[in-house]
Amino acid sequence: MRVIVNQAEQQLPPGSSVSDAVSLINAKPPYAVAVNLNFIPKIKYAEHILEENDQIEIIAPVTGG
Repeated sequence: MRVIVNQAEQQLPPGSSVSDAVSLINAKPPYAVAVNLNFIPKIKYAEHILEENDQIEIIAPVTGG
């Protein structure tokens, strides 16, 4: 299935979860995840099943002043 991860088209098997998308891009903690602009808590990554054309943003925090 086609999903967009950090503005790049990716292919994942049907029934994939947020955890699969995070693994796909080898994201290193810390990071936050949003699917279709909705924040997904870390405890829900494995159970949040993605759908065709979902837009996933995996965002690392930025520090500074």
